[in-house]
Amino acid sequence: MPLRRLARPAALSAALAAAFVTSLAGAASAWPLPPLPLLSPPDALTVTVSGSGNPEAEGSWKLTCDDRPGGDHPAAARACERLAGFTRAGENPFAPVPADALCAQMYGGPVTAQVTGTWQGRRIDARFSRANGCEIDRWENMEPLLPSVRG
Repeated sequence: MPLRRLARPAALSAALAAAFVTSLAGAASAWPLPPLPLLSPPDALTVTVSGSGNPEAEGSWKLTCDDRPGGDHPAAARACERLAGFTRAGENPFAPVPADALCAQMYGGPVTAQVTGTWQGRRIDARFSRANGCEIDRWENMEPLLPSVRG
């Protein structure tokens, strides 16, 4: 009888441990997970824009969004607020357009942007363009992090 009593808690412990590991595995794929405040690198992005034909919309800027907006980004406060909105909504604004998306065949110009750095504890390396309707929407959704280049 005593062995049977010991076996039940061990089986229960194993089942609970398996459920915990499974929940962690599922959480790892969710976006966004809240950053770990003491372990996460600061939100710091570099935005590089080229091909717009407008000297004011081209260049490379740094942006930090931790305690307060910083860096040399020309619209730092508004860009940080836009990124905070994505965080509140649980959205990943850096995700590429899905490969199977149906996009309007319209061309928004040769402008491109590269955004690299860290956001919400994740490494970011995202490319933006205005090559079709989906990419144009994606670009405009990221304004003012990316400059407005509408004609």
